[in-house]
Amino acid sequence: MPDEDELYDLAELFKVFGDSTRIRILFVLFESEVCVCDLAETLNMTQSAVSHQLRILKQAKLIKNRREGKSIFYSLADGHVRTIISQGIEHIEEK
Repeated sequence: MPDEDELYDLAELFKVFGDSTRIRILFVLFESEVCVCDLAETLNMTQSAVSHQLRILKQAKLIKNRREGKSIFYSLADGHVRTIISQGIEHIEEK
């Protein structure tokens, strides 16, 4: 059994996945690296709302960013994120 700190951190990670807006953002980032303005347009959301969700995803180490001039581009942090989502989809699609 993992220690209490690890269990807490795992529960916090799954809380981040518990929001459909954040899941939608992650699906967009599956395809390519994207700036906030393009995410907002794709998801029909305000840039402020998208930025708030990106902050949560970044704190959870699920996404990373890079700066290019005045623009910041976001992408998935690593392959684990894709695996977690893919496994979740596989699980809910089981009959």
